[in-house]
Amino acid sequence: MIAPPLRFRFRGQALELGGRPKLMGVVNATPDSFSDAGLHPTLEERVELARSLIDAGAELIDIGGESGVTNRPPVRPAEEIERVVPLVERVSGDLGVPVSVDTYKSEVARAAIAAGASIVNDISGLRDPLLADVCAETGAGLILMHTRAAPKQKLLDPSLDGRIADDVEEFLRERIALAGERGVAFEQLMLDPGPDFGKTPAQTVEVLRALPRLHELGRPLLLAVSRKDFIGAITGRPPRARLAGTLAAVAHGVAAGVHVLRVHDVGDVADFLAVDAALSSALELDSELRVADAIRWEQDSE
Repeated sequence: MIAPPLRFRFRGQALELGGRPKLMGVVNATPDSFSDAGLHPTLEERVELARSLIDAGAELIDIGGESGVTNRPPVRPAEEIERVVPLVERVSGDLGVPVSVDTYKSEVARAAIAAGASIVNDISGLRDPLLADVCAETGAGLILMHTRAAPKQKLLDPSLDGRIADDVEEFLRERIALAGERGVAFEQLMLDPGPDFGKTPAQTVEVLRALPRLHELGRPLLLAVSRKDFIGAITGRPPRARLAGTLAAVAHGVAAGVHVLRVHDVGDVADFLAVDAALSSALELDSELRVADAIRWEQDSE
């Protein structure tokens, strides 16, 4: 399946989506991210990470100031603002790509948008409807994610086995309607089925198998499977050793027609998409194409 053509509008801009998915790179402004554990602790290191992700093929950058791990308390809005605003200012001002702020707090969203963010990635599924008001007032894009769990809380409900895909579709329909009632335009919305959020690994897989049905909702689909727990459960690997599993999940998402891939390992996913496009005839290769001598074999480091 090829992702259906759809327009995503945010703050006076429009992203034409469809065909091959676009890449959203992840930059954490937190000391306790599940995937990097504070690997980039300073503002300059985080800006350079964003720059490297863009150089590797990211067309959007997602910045978060609170880790999703459930063994830590929520971050106060003022502290989250201190973490994300300087980074949003630098990435949006210096690097020239749309910036998404990963938050469920309306105060943080408003401050990040004032600093240059143009999209709000709400991992709570509009638990706070004021977040929709902020997007309606500013024109920011809004990513709606499915979850029945409150932020920073773990919910594993076996009663959803066999019906979680129905729940995802119903929930997202309700949230689309709620956002519209609060003044958010239909074209400002993107949808995320929420892998791992309020789901067991088996339920996440059930949802991902049913991805194509979400196209009926008429909005672009974002797939955030990078290094997720369901991959770790299947493979027995820790977060930074889950690249192979992530690429398998990405391949599934491409086949299901997702529009945006939110990933940590942008360069590797970009390489995967390039080879996949060539093999599926979506990318025509020049008959003169050759591998450069410099990369034909490993060079002696001495």
